[in-house]
Amino acid sequence: MVDTAKIRDLAGWLVDGARTAATPAEMMAQACERLVEAGVPLWRVGVFVRTLHPEIFGRSFVWRSGSDVEMGTVGFDFMDSPQFTQSPLATVVTDGVEVRANPLSAASEPFPILMDLRAEGATDYVAMPLTFLDRQMHASSWTTKAPGGFTADHLQAIRSLIPALSRYTEIVGLRRTASILLDTYVGNRAGERILGGQIRRGHTDTMHAAIWLSDLRGFTQLSDRLPAEIVVEILNHYFDCQVAAIRSHGGEVLKFMGDGLLAVFPIPEQGGDPAEICGRALEAARQSRASVDALEYRVGEKTERFRFGVALHVGQLLYGNIGGADRLDFTCIGPAVNLAARLEKIAGRLKRTVVASEAFARGCAGGWADLGAFPIAGFAGEQRVFGLRDEAALG
Repeated sequence: MVDTAKIRDLAGWLVDGARTAATPAEMMAQACERLVEAGVPLWRVGVFVRTLHPEIFGRSFVWRSGSDVEMGTVGFDFMDSPQFTQSPLATVVTDGVEVRANPLSAASEPFPILMDLRAEGATDYVAMPLTFLDRQMHASSWTTKAPGGFTADHLQAIRSLIPALSRYTEIVGLRRTASILLDTYVGNRAGERILGGQIRRGHTDTMHAAIWLSDLRGFTQLSDRLPAEIVVEILNHYFDCQVAAIRSHGGEVLKFMGDGLLAVFPIPEQGGDPAEICGRALEAARQSRASVDALEYRVGEKTERFRFGVALHVGQLLYGNIGGADRLDFTCIGPAVNLAARLEKIAGRLKRTVVASEAFARGCAGGWADLGAFPIAGFAGEQRVFGLRDEAALG
């Protein structure tokens, strides 16, 4: 017997944002357990949601009776895989209809997953669409081991929760999508600030950070002699060599500027060790140098090889919203950024991969060689420039 009062309470809890559940996985666990308490004999429940992410097509949440919720992701090739095309979920998300199948009759059903469910003792399976406000279809699946499968009352109880589950899933998904997009396009630190409400033009903070500014050597000539689509692919591989190293050492990529890359390694005001942070930036530069040196790209009969330069500096900068009234950029500016940009040009003239300002080299023991003092456009006096001793042969 299904307790309809508990089902109504559960629907209200979902509409109210499932406030006792801190995460979607906790929501899944609590909702399924409350359904079982209300008389719906669930064994396995899955929620499958498409997302907006450069590498992840969708996310899954699977609850099983007596187990923790399992979370997973799938790539963009999933839509063409037999795992999807031969499953009931393909019909649900394509046609927006409910699909019910009997695992005990798996031999006569068109869905291979039913064979696996039958082997685990399932007696009934139903997949239902989760329809978002933009009419995009996502999916849920409900499985039982009860003798005889789901009754009409069981199915009605599940169906009555689908609208509330859809709204909860959509709201959580939209917030996650906003966070992912901001992280992807402006970086983690900036994304957190924007979501936190820092969206007014001129809203800036002062940051103490190690600054990274790099570019690809010979990019203009490369762009002139290769097709644009190949240049884009090369740039993506080239940036992969740096972004992974920067992020794994605590840095944040702020901007891609053609073949240029601007990143910062923030130094916390409280307890931050500038030498340790600069050391991480230097290690990221060494790792990127090795990755770019190993990078090859075959174009016809020729194998392209690449070199890049990176300038490292440490100082104060302004970090925040800059731009037009209704078109802003979350970036950093200041003399420290300008100096890093000038140093990167000097690195190219000296045929060096890694150069550093005096402030950076003085605070970061890394086997530096004094390359001399150079006039810097926009700065009153000459600036001393340092390079790594292990690059002396490249000069």
